[in-house]
Amino acid sequence: QVRLVESGGGSVQAGGSLRLSCVASGYTYNYMGWFRQASEKEREGVAAITTGGGSTYYADSVKGRFIISLDKAKNTLYLQMHSLKPEDTAMYYCAADTHYTWVGSLLNPTKYSYWGQGTQVTVSS
Repeated sequence: QVRLVESGGGSVQAGGSLRLSCVASGYTYNYMGWFRQASEKEREGVAAITTGGGSTYYADSVKGRFIISLDKAKNTLYLQMHSLKPEDTAMYYCAADTHYTWVGSLLNPTKYSYWGQGTQVTVSS
């Protein structure tokens, strides 16, 4: 049974940090990612990682502030977020897929088959 369960969201002031976690089960995924969707906006890719080689990819808006990592022993995906800004406020989703895709599309939400339920991140100014 496919299951992705996020946790770690919350409310922080601008400049603060949060770490999101996503416990994955069900399949051996080839790539995993974090996405976010703000109110009345489309879902956007934040960061992605290939589970085999551990290559990471980031949206320009979070480069240098967010770090994606994977603990294979715990089947857990993380997103460490630093220097948070009000514009980072959104529902954050963990996603994964078992197929292979061009690395340039790893931040495209349409390339992911499995999704978690989301965890809310709110950053106040």
